[in-house]
Amino acid sequence: MTLKASDISDFQLSCVLFDLDGTLVDTAPDLVACLNQALKQHDLSAIDYQHIRPYISYGAMAMIRQAAPEINEARQQIILETMLNLYENNIAQHSRYFEGIEKTLTAIESKGLKWGVVTNKRERFTLPLMNALGLDMRAACIISGDTTAKSKPDPEPMLAACDQAQVAPQHCVYIGDACHDISAGKSAQMKTLAAVYGYLKSDDKPDEWGADGLIESPEQIMTWINETQCC
Repeated sequence: MTLKASDISDFQLSCVLFDLDGTLVDTAPDLVACLNQALKQHDLSAIDYQHIRPYISYGAMAMIRQAAPEINEARQQIILETMLNLYENNIAQHSRYFEGIEKTLTAIESKGLKWGVVTNKRERFTLPLMNALGLDMRAACIISGDTTAKSKPDPEPMLAACDQAQVAPQHCVYIGDACHDISAGKSAQMKTLAAVYGYLKSDDKPDEWGADGLIESPEQIMTWINETQCC
């Protein structure tokens, strides 16, 4: 874990906010499976899992553009609809918590802290996934990509999460695996942690995103919390 030399001496944590895909839950197996099924239905070749995984944090269309850059936008849109319909019906076949997340959530709750989710994933997918994993009744807030008029990197969904959880942004930490996650959290005046165990691309430079820390595993979240709340 790498901590940024920022002033956290007077930081009082109330709520831990997570990005969903690539931070809280490893959804790659289901997303890539549905993408490949959609590609096959439209007479295109399947894409390698490891090649496409880093693009998941940028949405389904970004995955399709990487998988089939040679086709036009209209055909990409058709494949997108096929993929999303498949995914909606296979929302949690193989998706699982990242190792250590379940214990981390329990530890957060045991400290009397709130936690929630802010994702660019659409509500039609976010809520069923949270329900399937038994998280919907535990989260203090769930904000999807279409809950507010704007999505990350805009701070609007971050502020909506605070309203829903009844906490101040200055008392939150946001954890995500993409640059737009850190940008959104910083714009909302939150502390931020970059989850480098998530869906990072080969050219990503998380140490340049301006996060308050880089975490290499979910277990390090509690280490950061304990270090910043020790006094």
